[in-house]
Amino acid sequence: MTDRNMSYLSREHARLEDQIRKERKQRLPDEVQIARLKKLKLAVKDQMQAWAREKDGSGRLTA
Repeated sequence: MTDRNMSYLSREHARLEDQIRKERKQRLPDEVQIARLKKLKLAVKDQMQAWAREKDGSGRLTA
């Protein structure tokens, strides 16, 4: 994976977090939608960590 891919994943992670926040602010938040977004966000984070492990062996992300 390239740095460009990592940049995309980082933006996608932030976008999903924003959608979760927006949904939670709704008068009647859709808990199923929130759960779906959280799963997607976790999958993106897992991809980012896997790439970090490949790159430097630590597996830790720096913010």
